[in-house]
Amino acid sequence: MEKIVKEKQKPPQTSAQNEQKIEQRNKRYNEYVAAVTPKSGMLSSLLNAFWIGGLTCAIGQGMGQLYGLLFSDLSPDFIANIALMTLITLAILFTGFGFYDIIARKGGAGCFLPITGFANAMASASMEFKTEGLIMGTSVKLFSVIGPVIVNGIVWSAAAGLIRLFISAL
Repeated sequence: MEKIVKEKQKPPQTSAQNEQKIEQRNKRYNEYVAAVTPKSGMLSSLLNAFWIGGLTCAIGQGMGQLYGLLFSDLSPDFIANIALMTLITLAILFTGFGFYDIIARKGGAGCFLPITGFANAMASASMEFKTEGLIMGTSVKLFSVIGPVIVNGIVWSAAAGLIRLFISAL
């Protein structure tokens, strides 16, 4: 003769009990997130972005002034181009040696000025995918980074041109 063991069945949970469990779970999760999230002050982040971005611009301006003194026979536009190329080269070298990441952690948005930030994005993308080869890794990733920039540049410049045309026609 077999013994039939009846398992105790739990009564079905009501929607109020389910909601209470969900609220408890959400509360525990929010406490966990608050505990592990690093604290950063908004004011200190803004100040760091301001001085890092300002320092980058001041370095660029200083290079332009220095190149103007060294190569006084060159046009100011050409000197500005040389200064910008120097900033781009420095940003790429800093990315390659790992310094740019350290600066970015401290300076936040201040280190993502258009010229140096774009150079960093291009260099880091090419470094990340170099194991996949020159064509399918580095080159493809460079175009995937630069593609949205070019598309947005063309679209928004065309929109600005149409707006200017419309305003001048009035």
